[in-house]
Amino acid sequence: MKEYWTSLASLLGVLAFCQSLIQSIIPPELRFAFLKLFNRTFHLFSSRCYFDITELDGVNTNELYNAVQLYLSSSVSIAGNRLSLTRAVNSSTITFGLSNNDSIVDTFNNVTVLWEHVVSQRQTQTFAWRPLPEEKRGFTLRIKKKDKTLILNSYLDYIMEKANEIRRKNQDRLLYTNTRGGSLDSRGHPWESVPFKHPSTFETLAMDPTKKEQIMDDLKDFVEGQMFYQKTGRAWKRGYLLYGPPGTGKSSMIAAMANYLGYDIYDLELTEVHSNSELRKLLMKTSSKSIIVIEDIDCSINLTNRNKRNGLKAGPHSYDQETRSGSGLGEESGNGNTITLSGLLNFTDGLWSCCGSERIFVFTTNHIEKLDPALLRSGRMDMHVCMSYCDFSSLKILLRNYLGYEEEDVDEDVLKEMERVVEKAEMTPADVSEALIKNRRDKEKAVRELLVELKSRGERNVKDGKMRGQSGNLRELEIVEEEEKRAIDSQNDDDEGETGLEENICKD
Repeated sequence: MKEYWTSLASLLGVLAFCQSLIQSIIPPELRFAFLKLFNRTFHLFSSRCYFDITELDGVNTNELYNAVQLYLSSSVSIAGNRLSLTRAVNSSTITFGLSNNDSIVDTFNNVTVLWEHVVSQRQTQTFAWRPLPEEKRGFTLRIKKKDKTLILNSYLDYIMEKANEIRRKNQDRLLYTNTRGGSLDSRGHPWESVPFKHPSTFETLAMDPTKKEQIMDDLKDFVEGQMFYQKTGRAWKRGYLLYGPPGTGKSSMIAAMANYLGYDIYDLELTEVHSNSELRKLLMKTSSKSIIVIEDIDCSINLTNRNKRNGLKAGPHSYDQETRSGSGLGEESGNGNTITLSGLLNFTDGLWSCCGSERIFVFTTNHIEKLDPALLRSGRMDMHVCMSYCDFSSLKILLRNYLGYEEEDVDEDVLKEMERVVEKAEMTPADVSEALIKNRRDKEKAVRELLVELKSRGERNVKDGKMRGQSGNLRELEIVEEEEKRAIDSQNDDDEGETGLEENICKD
């Protein structure tokens, strides 16, 4: 054993002597050229190739590095033995990552790749305008040469898309509102934000299940329709109008849409916007994958139906002048608001509406008949959703939400009686929810008192003649729907009148 250690020490001494001899005889340039030739020869016969993705590109952050880091943090890709745990700002989840100089194997389209997280100390900086981190970080991707085309064309794009999805999922959604008087915050933004924590979902929303499915399918088609919108030459946006009596769940619907899509919400307060140009600037500062909300649009500014306000049906010529000139509906109020109808129309459907992508506009109103027909047409308010009073299906959802009752948990006779009187009662989901919240400790009492309240309101409505009876009168909600049809018909008549006028001019 002693002879073995003696021989090893002699060999190391010979190697050290040869190294010092080579460094003193062979110049550094020649040594560098030899090493470069050796590496080229090695890679020429090697079946693998390597790609380095550094944390910094010069002095700027490399977005691909951050994307790879997020992608490798997903639970599907985690297979390393030693992981680092992080939690980002405005994030509700803990993410996993590779530790220093650790490696991980990933598979894409049956192709196996190896990722290695390389961390080394950076050389001491003498002087720099922007100090760099002490550690030099990066990822090394090792693949087979035959898979090079697949990796460069598809795999890296897949990583970027997956990272954006993980980022949206991990980051808490935000609720924005425009600052008072158009002022800017400390970062120079016209929007202020708070974390969005509303728990509403489509599962808990008290609404007809068929109508909910239609809305969810429409939202899903919108999110997955980027190629469709590009092919048809349309801006990637969609408008929704939620209308109905107060307390029917319009705000809960907006929250459910945001939670379903994972979008941020921009709550636009029109009374704080003083001009059309300011409205456009606010639109430019909104992000993609967001919902822009204007609640109670009939109460925000003077955008009521011009036909009703003037007391007669406006002719096509007068409509054309008012819309194109952008005047007539934006009279200055006490707060100096000069937003016009044309400004709002351009905001929702003009050239400025396509300055971003994947945006949803949501308008709410209690009185659809007050809105100008120009706002109601497709392209501005594409889908009209009537938020009605509680029907039997909505009532069962509320019983499940507040009392934990399924249909079989409630007495059959009580259910039949509720089904008989719920339409006549015309109670909003907010009214039913309050009746259940008051007695949620005693579930049987809550059901009994709710049934009593439904019967009482139903009898009162029949007595007051609000329901369809011998007089043949329509319910209040049906009247609203009739007003919507008349408003849209009025717009169509205006369009036909304008077309006829143009034809007459051409003939002359």
